[in-house]
Amino acid sequence: MPSENARPTATPAEAADIVDSLGRTLSLRRLGPLDRLRLFEAAGADLSRNDRWLGMAALACSVSAIDGVPYPFPNTKHAVEAMVQRLGTAGTSAAADFIAAETPADLALAGN
Repeated sequence: MPSENARPTATPAEAADIVDSLGRTLSLRRLGPLDRLRLFEAAGADLSRNDRWLGMAALACSVSAIDGVPYPFPNTKHAVEAMVQRLGTAGTSAAADFIAAETPADLALAGN
């Protein structure tokens, strides 16, 4: 169940706006296969095998705007880290809560 800070304004299959505990509006998008490939490239060989780093990086890469200010997809390790820093605990927690809340629907649709 998502925290009350992660209030979706769209269906799980679409992009969504959520509000973190600092009151910032985060625009999230679902990462597609090409996005994941680009994330692996940004991470490099070693970090691409680090599930914890990739999980946090995927959260950061899912955020396309903060308070209406667009952010491009991070294309380097340093850009990913800068986005994680920008989001902080409040932003990453809200994004994680929202993504976790939509995962069961994804599994049901996949027949798992």
